[in-house]
Amino acid sequence: MDTALPTAANSAAASPAPTTRFRVLGAISFSHFLNDMIQSLILAIYPMLKGEFSLSFVQIGLITLTYQITASLLQPLVGLYTDRHPKPYSLAFGMGATLIGLLMLSMAPNFGIVLFAAALVGTGSSIFHPESSRIARMASGGQHGLAQSIFQVGGNMGSAVGPLLAAVIIIPHGQSAVAWFGLAALLAISVLWQIGGWYKQQQLAGAGPKKKAAVAAHSPLPRRTVAWAFVVLMVLIFSKYFYLTSISSYYIFYLMSKFHLSVQSAQVHLFVFLFAVAVGAMAGGPIGDRIGRKLVIWVSILGVAPFTLMLPYANLMWTGVLTFVIGLILASAFSAILVFAQELVPGKVGAVSGMFFGFAFGMGGIGAAVLGALADTHGIVYVYRLCAYLPLLGMFAVFLPNVEPPRRAAA
Repeated sequence: MDTALPTAANSAAASPAPTTRFRVLGAISFSHFLNDMIQSLILAIYPMLKGEFSLSFVQIGLITLTYQITASLLQPLVGLYTDRHPKPYSLAFGMGATLIGLLMLSMAPNFGIVLFAAALVGTGSSIFHPESSRIARMASGGQHGLAQSIFQVGGNMGSAVGPLLAAVIIIPHGQSAVAWFGLAALLAISVLWQIGGWYKQQQLAGAGPKKKAAVAAHSPLPRRTVAWAFVVLMVLIFSKYFYLTSISSYYIFYLMSKFHLSVQSAQVHLFVFLFAVAVGAMAGGPIGDRIGRKLVIWVSILGVAPFTLMLPYANLMWTGVLTFVIGLILASAFSAILVFAQELVPGKVGAVSGMFFGFAFGMGGIGAAVLGALADTHGIVYVYRLCAYLPLLGMFAVFLPNVEPPRRAAA
């Protein structure tokens, strides 16, 4: 029943309960795993780059800013363009840019080349995220939250594994060992090319245009309400990603400074946090399908505040426990936010996905630069004391309109 690709097109056009294409979701999630594993290597080798090129925290922040801003500026444009002109094989070409950036990073002789390599990886990411999010929705069979969570968990698991692989492969053998991860990029290109073939068959079957025309006819809410909801969602994204970047970019330095851990030990602690993020991302979408996305958004951002407020004052053991809980709860928000936004503006999956991924990446990049400057002037512990208050912005979730995705999925 789930083997022939044309069945998906017939199901989408005629059946009120289309089949969820788990093989496609698994493939796009695996590609997300490889993509984000490669990206997380940049963060994981910051201590090595800091020593190799005598970088300040501001310069460390600039690496993240370059990567994130490149991705954030291009993603909405990519999403808008591919909404009108779908490009099934663009994912594979985007991963090619990531591969080139990775190889350049392994041979970079100076800080400027490191920044250029980071920009290429960001370009690859700007193509990957909006298009792969669209494919996840196409393959969802109406279970949009579940599909986005399956897609997201691959990326978060990749981000978690990256620091461990960096500790085992790159840190002992040096900068040139980064090139070995080009094999992962080549594997991703192969998988993404096959996904592009499935995507193209969906286009030829006519499922995409018909479905888009049917859904885009009306939005469930007035335009002013939708605009206000987007503002609130952006505030929540700001809160989430500014805090997450304080962990992803500077947690290793925090542990090394406060508890005198080695680089490898600190990277293991970062893996524990990122693993919790992966588990939380997987849970957020299906829970949102069942109980409503607004409640998930509310709990996942505001609910993490007590733990972030305790973190700067905890010992090493409780730091590990608290960061695990923070990652678990906070990560459940993004799938719910993304699907919530997609349902506010039907038929604009690429543009909405690009906008939210882009804004998230932009906030991560700006956060890294700002927090790096604060770490240089006030110390790394001060950064965590200040960021602890960011989840309180989750209170703004009360202003989100009430949308009922379960009814829409069952209709």
